[in-house]
Amino acid sequence: MADRQVVEGDCEHGGKTEEDTQMEETEQNNKDVVEVAPSLISVHPTQNSVAVAVGSDLRIFNLLEDCGVSLVDESGGASHSDSIRAIKYGANGMLFVSAGDDKLVKVWSTQSWRCISTVCSEKRVSAIAVSNDGLHVCFADKFGVVWVVDLPGVDGNEASLNKKAVPLLAHYCSIITGLEFSPDGRFIVSADRDFKIRVTVFPKKPLDGAHEIQSFCLGHTEFVSCLAFISTSDCLQGFLVSGGGDSTVRLWDIISGSLLDSCEVGAKVGDLKSDATEGNCSTVTDICTIPDCTLIAVAIQSLQGIMLLSCDLQSQTLSLAKVVSIVGENFIPTSLGSSISGGLLWMVTGGSKLLSSDLSSLSRVKVISGFKKNSPDSSEQEPVVLADSEIPGGAKLLEKLQGSVSIDEKVLLAAADAVKTAMCNLLIKKQYSVEKREFRKRTRNDKKTRQ
Repeated sequence: MADRQVVEGDCEHGGKTEEDTQMEETEQNNKDVVEVAPSLISVHPTQNSVAVAVGSDLRIFNLLEDCGVSLVDESGGASHSDSIRAIKYGANGMLFVSAGDDKLVKVWSTQSWRCISTVCSEKRVSAIAVSNDGLHVCFADKFGVVWVVDLPGVDGNEASLNKKAVPLLAHYCSIITGLEFSPDGRFIVSADRDFKIRVTVFPKKPLDGAHEIQSFCLGHTEFVSCLAFISTSDCLQGFLVSGGGDSTVRLWDIISGSLLDSCEVGAKVGDLKSDATEGNCSTVTDICTIPDCTLIAVAIQSLQGIMLLSCDLQSQTLSLAKVVSIVGENFIPTSLGSSISGGLLWMVTGGSKLLSSDLSSLSRVKVISGFKKNSPDSSEQEPVVLADSEIPGGAKLLEKLQGSVSIDEKVLLAAADAVKTAMCNLLIKKQYSVEKREFRKRTRNDKKTRQ
């Protein structure tokens, strides 16, 4: 009878055991750990404007009119209510997309900077891509599903569009870390935390789903963190480039899925630094190809600057071209961007929720110039880090994108340490015991919502 009373008592408290209570406390402690969101940068294809996201704040500077942009969002309130995890311009420059932890995907017209569509996601968004014709926006969520939204041609004057996303493809519960359309628009490439890169034929009717897999690019031994395509006017199809937690940059043929070459950037960083002793200290955090140039810019978690790799498209090989260091400032890029004009590489460092810093959020913008188009010889490239006064837009741009023209070095140093730790842990897969996995299933609060 006493045992029966205990069981009834458990039922009255939701069936919780002492073990469940302990796990719940541990889970709550894990939730209380603030997840830093790295600052992001994206550049208009013809360098008309530059966008920076830090936390939930989206900042745009119009380079043509030399002024900051005021976003128009008729939904009211802030454009995003939680950390932005992905921003991207469409290939034709007519669209700009932002998405993140508030489960909202916002599509903006770059002519009026009005939000022309807000799409609700069932889960937090981890990656976005815009089709080359600007008619479809794809986004990936934390559960490994890629969704697609169809959009009519935009001219900046249309009324807000009420659109619903439909599933396009899935990676089966693996967080998708990168999403890119091929230069010819025939394929959509998705990368995930479980080392895989999938190449899918983008269908003529995307709302019916994508069912034809072209290839898998397999070779990374840790999570894939970023994707980019390198192509020139002589090689329009181009090749896929990927970076990952295994400290490598890899070159792929997406038609066959073949690994063409691999560059151990971690080993090269180790040769440059004597204090690279932490695990995953050479994680590739972002890669950016310079249009009509055979150089690939690589941001590495422990490198104060960028590494430039040269890609020989004929021999299909990668090699180290040079390292561009940021001298006199603690600047480790978290995101890179470039455009088809200007010959500039844009970089940002910083993040939001920086508890160890005097600022809750920070973004610092730097620019590298000197990239020459159609130059097969990497030795002819003479990249130079521009002074703040030499950056297009100058003080006005820095005021808008950084929040202030100058940032105290002590604040930047503290922020760099916080961001470095965050970038290290961002995509590392957490390991749970069988008991804890079952507990997490029972206490999930992100069940799918009916629309």
